[in-house]
Amino acid sequence: MATMTAKTQQYIDQDKRYGAQNYGPLPVVLERGEGVFVWDVEGKRYFDMLSAYSAVNQGHNHPKIIAAAKAQMDRLCLTSRAFYNDKMGALLEKLAGITGMEKILLMNSGAEAVETAIKAMRRWGYEVKGIPEGKAEIIVCAENFHGRTSTIVSFSTDPDSYAGYGPKMPGFKVIPYDDPAALEKAITTSTCGFLVEPVQGEAGVKVPSEGFLKAARELCTKHNVLLAVDEIQTGLGRTGKMFCFEHSGIRPDIIVMGKALSGGVYPISAIAADDAVMKVFKPGTHGSTYGGNSLASAIGVAALDVLVGEKLPEKAQKMGEYFRAKLDAIKHPLLKERRGKGLLLALEFTKPIAKDFCKKMMARGLLAKDTHAVTVRFAPPLIITKAQIDEAVAIIEAALQDLD
Repeated sequence: MATMTAKTQQYIDQDKRYGAQNYGPLPVVLERGEGVFVWDVEGKRYFDMLSAYSAVNQGHNHPKIIAAAKAQMDRLCLTSRAFYNDKMGALLEKLAGITGMEKILLMNSGAEAVETAIKAMRRWGYEVKGIPEGKAEIIVCAENFHGRTSTIVSFSTDPDSYAGYGPKMPGFKVIPYDDPAALEKAITTSTCGFLVEPVQGEAGVKVPSEGFLKAARELCTKHNVLLAVDEIQTGLGRTGKMFCFEHSGIRPDIIVMGKALSGGVYPISAIAADDAVMKVFKPGTHGSTYGGNSLASAIGVAALDVLVGEKLPEKAQKMGEYFRAKLDAIKHPLLKERRGKGLLLALEFTKPIAKDFCKKMMARGLLAKDTHAVTVRFAPPLIITKAQIDEAVAIIEAALQDLD
């Protein structure tokens, strides 16, 4: 890998001097992005194969999303929810149409949306199902990643996420992923919800068996339990459908969204549910100063219009199949498995060399992210072309040879 220049080092040193070191990024400093590419402060171009954990599904600086943001910034950005604004309704209606749900509740970060889903399930459990106050339980899966709040890390099984943040929030039960029998065994009369990722991204792009979500839906219906799917990373086109759960032909009770809802421009998140669930929220019971603000709403509408208008879920399906076939064709003694769905793909190694491999790819002009030491994720913007995939795969193959 080339020696780091003084210019790059200056930015990194500034971060380390003044910033809390809660991340360990690759040693690259980015300053510009367009489409599937980003450029560092030295002017070097890279393929972005992370898409900010799928927040940039539409590509960096999509002109329609940027134009919507600029136009709204000249008019009105924030009113708080103490008043109505003229932009939020359009985003609510568009999200209701895309999700097929009756009601939408807008927040900012993905973790806030998950917290909102947790609150919805608990209040529904008390007010509708009749669970005794303080007894509601939510079932989650091992190796989950739903965010970083103190409540959410209480049900994480990753020590990096939960260690040192106790005592844990009660009311959660952890079962193995992709295990309908374990789900049914865990359900009691106090169970109000099952929160699950259709594909576990942070765990290493773990794709469940084909019938898992369908079985979960049937069990939740049988036992009067709400099924909440966390589509923050998998939704909005990433896996080849608008939402990943659509591959299973089910309808959840709550859809949790974030990331690409903003096209990578501004934090926007939401949950979608029918009125039977959403009616548990009354004025004063939940909220957010910035949730549904004018700027976010204008950006969200544009981001969704791009996803639908450019048929990005369909492109993700087609390009994902092409990319996966290219990865399947790569032969290397340290490669254990290739897996994924749509344009959420991963390579797993037999040894903990994932971060080193990411550095090798970075040196050749491709940025990707390792997870759990042995896995590397590939999640490019959904606008990527076959020619660009061919170029990216050539870099991946060369970086594998560099490992030798």
